[in-house]
Parts: sequence; C-alpha cells; structure tokens
Amino acid sequence: MKELKPITNKLLWIFAVGQFGWSLLSGVVSNWMVYYYTGSPDAQNPNTGLFASGITQEPILFKLTLFGLVLAVGRIFDAITDPLIAGWSDRSNYKNGRRIPFMRAMAVPFALCTIGLFVIPQTGIVAVNDVLLFALLIVFYLFMTMFCTPYNALIAELGDTQQHRINVSTYISFTFIVGQSISFLLPNLAGALEGAVGQKGSIRLAVAIMASIACAAMLIAAFYINERDYIDSKPSETKPFSSLIKTFSNGQFRRFVYSDVIYFFALTLFQTGLAFYETKLMEIEDTWTFVLTATMTAISVCLYPVVNILAKKIGKKNLIIIGFFSYCVVFAITAACGKGLHWGFIVAVTAAVPMAILGILPQACVADVAELTRLETGEDRSGMFFAARTFAFKMGQALAMVIFTSVTVSQTTGSYRATAIIAFVTCLIGALLFFAFNEKMILGRIRELRGSDEI
Repeated sequence: MKELKPITNKLLWIFAVGQFGWSLLSGVVSNWMVYYYTGSPDAQNPNTGLFASGITQEPILFKLTLFGLVLAVGRIFDAITDPLIAGWSDRSNYKNGRRIPFMRAMAVPFALCTIGLFVIPQTGIVAVNDVLLFALLIVFYLFMTMFCTPYNALIAELGDTQQHRINVSTYISFTFIVGQSISFLLPNLAGALEGAVGQKGSIRLAVAIMASIACAAMLIAAFYINERDYIDSKPSETKPFSSLIKTFSNGQFRRFVYSDVIYFFALTLFQTGLAFYETKLMEIEDTWTFVLTATMTAISVCLYPVVNILAKKIGKKNLIIIGFFSYCVVFAITAACGKGLHWGFIVAVTAAVPMAILGILPQACVADVAELTRLETGEDRSGMFFAARTFAFKMGQALAMVIFTSVTVSQTTGSYRATAIIAFVTCLIGALLFFAFNEKMILGRIRELRGSDEI
C-alpha cells in the first residue's frame, strides 16, 4: 500500500485558492446579473439596468418576471445536477483521483461561460436574447457544479482530523469572501476602462479580466494538488440517487439541512438585493459597493481566529446559532435603513460577525457528519454529502431569486425593504430549527469509533 503524504496547512491554503476562483465567478453572476439586466438607471448610477432593454422585463405569470424564472430554473437545474455529478465523482477511479480530474477539465469552460453571460445575449431581438440568456445560465450552472461538487468533497477528504476540518473551512471561507468582495469591484474596474471601450464594453471587459484571474486560481489548485499522494480513496459502489436517499436518511444531516436551506434563502435575498439596498434605499453610488464589501470582509477576516478558537471551546453549533441571530439583526437594520453612506457602513460592520461564523463552520459540520458515516459504514460518500447540502440550499436560492424579482418588480423603495423583512423572518426560523442539530453526539461517536480523543 502506498504511503500517503501528510496533509499540511500549506496544502490546505493552496486548495483554498481554488475557492477564490470559483467564488469570484459566482460573485460576478450572482451580484451583478440582476443589477445590469433589470432595474433602471438614474443620475447617480447610470449603469443600473444597462442591458435590461435586450431582455423581457414585464411579468409573464402573475408577478413572476422572465429574468426571475430564468435564474430560478437555472438554480433548480444546478441543484438537480449536484447529486448526479457527486455520484459520478464518488464512483470514479481516474488515475489522478476522484475529484481533481473534474476540476482540471472544468476551470476554463466555467470562466468562459461567465464572460458569455454578459456578452452573448445582446442581439437586436429580445426573444433571441431571452433564449440565449436561459441557455447560457443553464450551462454556467452545469460547469459550476462540475467544478464545485468534486471540490467540496475534498473538504472532508483533506480534513482528515477535526483540526484540519476547521482549518480548511477557515481558509476556504477567507478565499471565498475575498473572491466575492473582488466581484463587487466590477463597477469600479468598468469605470476605469470606460474611456477606452465605452459603457457596455467596459463591463464586458471587466468581467473578462475577473474571469481570467478566477480561472488561473482554479487551475493553480487543480494542478498543484496530486490527489493520490494525500488521499487513499476507493470508488463508492452506491448509485447517485440511492446515495442521495441514504444521505438524506441521516437524521442529523437532515436537521442541519432544514436550517441551512432557510439560511441560504434569506442570504440570497439579501445578496441579490445588496446593490439595490445601497443605491436605492441608502442612495449610495454603486462604486461604493466594493468599499463597503471590503470593509465587511476585512472585519470578518479579523474575527476568523476568534471563531476558530471559540468553535473548539463552545462548539460549532452554538456559534452557528449566534451567527443566525446576528444576520437577523443585519436584515432588520437593512429593512429600516435611511439615506446616507453611514448606513452602508453600519450594515457592513454588523454583517461581518455572522459572515465570519457562517462562512467557516457549516462546511465543518457537513464534514463531521460525512466522517461519522464513513467510520460507521466503511463507505466514503463525502461528495454526496456536500452535493446533498448544495442540492437543498440551491433550491432555497432558486426560490429566493423568484421572490426577489417578483417582489421588486415595481422597483419601489418599499419593495426592496420588503425583501429584507422576508429575509429577517426566514433567518429567524432557521436559527430556531438549528437547535435540533446534535453536534455533541456526532463528535462523541467519532471519538468512540476511532478509539481515541483525536477527531
């Protein structure tokens, strides 16, 4: 049997670089597509709805807009493909491992499709644009799933101990929010390029630059890590949907997912509306979005060591519940905010606390459940556990996108405040549901099966 190399923090940091890449691509699409493809420009923010004239804007079913339905269907498709890709990855036995080959193959197509979303659906025919946008978004989510699902499975496999699981969750949380934060720099970068290539061209070029940087980051992680050197993985024999059913039959995992899906519904409402909250409610120029996000990110990163220490002292569950209630405060402030840049900084500072907590610890909880299942059954289905989680929360995200675009179809300040109120209520419900998750039992059982205190 081949002797495996030890997993080091250096390796985990390099792995986390891949998270920066895909979170940057995801951030560009999730944070700016709605902003540029819907809404209307004003004196302060002339780029709002810049591409809106090329896409059907009127509600097509009750108050459901085409754009909201396209985003929702894309997310549902994304969720459905998660278990299929996870099953494929779990059952694979490629020379370079079960996860890395997918990451190497998908990095470039994933980045190119991101650029295409802001370039291709802009012909002179609205119906053609609608179809192109829908098709491209479906392909975008497919490529994202084919990269991210195997990537997420490595969180549990590289997190061979409890300390490594918390560490890798911390590192990828850091690179995730850095990627998301840089995506908010899009209007600033576009503004710097506008003189050379025009208003629309500057946005397309800015997206292309960010996608190129993201692609390089994903390739670094995919080609640096030789999976077989660190992980003795054996293909799972369980078929994808049988594995999915087995995964959801785990009671503790279900308790985690109930709250997680509600949390992501609330968070997606908030993230989708963030640019609108700042420009329409607080009346801040969209170029301030990056500054506010960077402030939130910087404070959140400073809190990472505290979260890491507290997770070991009071447990991940207790901290996650604190994170839920903290986000409730953020959503309440947003719903009640007034005009002025100071409101943006209040929200940014307040959101840093739950961002630090919920950016790190949920992945570690899933990794704990996956590890316990591996010890109890002898079968490693890490890919399916992370895919089942993403399957569930993406359904919540899909619903959030439909709700947001439907509630805000009137584009009034009251409609944007309503989305923050909905986020507050649902996040509160998620906090209450998470009390049922039994972290103490899971960790105790892992210790018992390993026959040591090392988990």
